[in-house]
Amino acid sequence: MTTAQDPLAAVEDLLSQATWLPAVDARGPLRRAAGFTQAEVADALGVGRVQVARWETGFAEPSGVRRRAYSRLLRGLAQQHPDVVASTAAP
Repeated sequence: MTTAQDPLAAVEDLLSQATWLPAVDARGPLRRAAGFTQAEVADALGVGRVQVARWETGFAEPSGVRRRAYSRLLRGLAQQHPDVVASTAAP
């Protein structure tokens, strides 16, 4: 083990780097459940609205820092709206 680090801070650091994205079928419903438009998400991530639409339909995937930011957004929305994730999960 290297230097002593606060375990909670270490976990938060790992979570901030996570790039998990929910299934394509859940991305749009999560955004809509939060009341966000594609344009609002696009503005926050520094991309065009069409790019967000492509991520939501599976025609493209974000990469790099935008993937981390989009992942963080969707993970947060999934925590706020677990019913949306459950309703879009495959049986």
